[in-house]
Amino acid sequence: MQSLKFYQASFEVRTRGRGSLQVTDTLQQHVAGSGISQGLCHVFLHHTSASLVLCENADPAVRTDMERFMLRLAPDGDPLFEHVAEGPDDMPAHIRTLLTHTDLTLPVGNGHCSLGTWQGVYLWEHRQQGHRRQITVSVTGV
Repeated sequence: MQSLKFYQASFEVRTRGRGSLQVTDTLQQHVAGSGISQGLCHVFLHHTSASLVLCENADPAVRTDMERFMLRLAPDGDPLFEHVAEGPDDMPAHIRTLLTHTDLTLPVGNGHCSLGTWQGVYLWEHRQQGHRRQITVSVTGV
C-alpha cells in the first residue's frame, strides 16, 4: 500500500486590472513537481475581489462575454451599494467573487491536473486596477 503524500506551495500573479489570466501552466508545474501521480489538487485564491474559474481555453471571446455579463449583474458605481471604501468597483468586485469561486478542486492523474480538452484555469480579476494576487496549491495523493 502506498502512503499518502502532501504538497503545498504558493505563487503570486500580477494582474493588469479587470480581466482573466490563465494560470493553468503554473498550476500544472506545481502538480508535476509535487511527485504525486494520482489524487486531488486544491487551488485557493487569497482575495475577496478576484476569483478562480475553470473555463474554456480555446476562444477568448468566452471570457470577454463572461466579463460583459458580470458588468450587467454588478455594475460599477451602482447606487445600491453602500460599501465603496476603495472606489466604485469595490462592492461589485466582491459580488462577482461571491458568484464565482475563490477555490477549485481538480483531479490529478498521471502527475498532472486532469482537465478537459478545452478547459483552462483562470484568475479572474474583478477590480479596475491591477493587483498582486496570491494562490496556494495543495496536492494530496499517491
